[in-house]
Amino acid sequence: MARKKQPIPPVEEIEITGVAAEGKALCRYNDKVIFVPYAAPGDVVDLQIIRKKHSYAEARITRIHKPSPLRIEPFCRHFGVCGGCKWQHLPYEYQLQFKQQQVVDNLTRIGKIELPEISPIKGSIKTRAYRNKLEFTFSNKSWLTPEQMQQEETFSDRNALGFHIPGMFDKVLDIEECHLQDDISNRIRLNVRAYAKERGMSFYDLRAQVGLLRNMIVRTASTGEIMLIMVFHDNEPEAIADMMQHIADDFPEITSLLYIINQKANDTITDQEVVCYRGRDYILEQMEGLQFKVGPKSFYQTNSEQAYELYKVAREFAALTGKELVYDLYTGTGTIANFVSRQAHKVVGIEYVPEAIEDAKINAEFNGINNTIFYAGDMKDILTTEFIEQHGRPDVIITDPPRAGMHDDVIGVIRHAAPERIVYVSCNPATQARDLSLLDDMYKVERVQPVDMFPHTHHVENVVLLVKR
Repeated sequence: MARKKQPIPPVEEIEITGVAAEGKALCRYNDKVIFVPYAAPGDVVDLQIIRKKHSYAEARITRIHKPSPLRIEPFCRHFGVCGGCKWQHLPYEYQLQFKQQQVVDNLTRIGKIELPEISPIKGSIKTRAYRNKLEFTFSNKSWLTPEQMQQEETFSDRNALGFHIPGMFDKVLDIEECHLQDDISNRIRLNVRAYAKERGMSFYDLRAQVGLLRNMIVRTASTGEIMLIMVFHDNEPEAIADMMQHIADDFPEITSLLYIINQKANDTITDQEVVCYRGRDYILEQMEGLQFKVGPKSFYQTNSEQAYELYKVAREFAALTGKELVYDLYTGTGTIANFVSRQAHKVVGIEYVPEAIEDAKINAEFNGINNTIFYAGDMKDILTTEFIEQHGRPDVIITDPPRAGMHDDVIGVIRHAAPERIVYVSCNPATQARDLSLLDDMYKVERVQPVDMFPHTHHVENVVLLVKR
């Protein structure tokens, strides 16, 4: 007979001593590091171990004996369940301190390179309602919190419109109020949810993959324009027309009202046809006199105001005089390329996603910019020695890779191109540090500027200036 697994005893009255990766806090117990979400340094707590590994464990708080003096009241009713904004219980000034330290630790411990004094982090102008895009999911089986499950009442209405519970593809938390986007997002979501229930429209079953209402994407712009994308699964023309007309009538301020019928297994819309129900099929973002068309499939930095601060740092580090040939690697929709084009002789943008490159070309034309050129394809395949011989050796390279950092082949070509300056924009200082170490024999780090794009999360952007030795 198999032996019954013994429950792990609780850890009682232990002090949380620091902040760790992924927004968790930590303490030490019996020579093990224990990672704890939603804790604050200085908390004295009881913990229940939920996962045990050889050198560390993960736990949840079961009781707070003594709250940390750092602890503040979270502003969101969904804190601790939703999975987003995990640092609401910490003052923003402390969040910035940790993000600054995170950059320092990654560059020194992983990069192991000579560093200048790292500039103080640029905090976000807004700490709430800073996102310009949110995606919500419809589900016919809402996530029930432990408190709800302990109640005697039965929940007959499980239809939800909200966010996925972290790590659970088929569990959706019904969201009453989200502080990440302008309140128009809340008003639209609550209105659509109520109307769908009133009309008896079916909410998506994430396991069986059936149901009319699947996703809802709200995009807002600094210009005040609003885009709403309704994603349906079942093709029911009358019900779709009913919902779209209701939204059009109740929210005349929506400037781009679109819908998609997506019957694939996954939620991505990049390969789906978009139908424009009312208004234009794009909204306009504005930055320093430039206007950018943002379509339903476009990538645009999700914190518009802070993106401007980030791009200003990148442009300052590039130190352009109007004579330089600039390569903008991982250019996306060409926002940085077009943003610096007025100070450069020519900018060459390269990006993996063809649709993003089409957006980049459209935005260049839209703004009357004629000194940018864009190419789509895998960076390591496009950015070759032959490419550099054809387009010229860059004076400056600006690179803004995904979280995984740059491929070794790309670093090899950068080394061969040997620009005088490299401006490295990163959303992951750990992979940035790894890449900097591979360039260290040729380039010296001259400036480092962390930028916070996502308050109440552990994420941090970092801009590094490398100058040829």
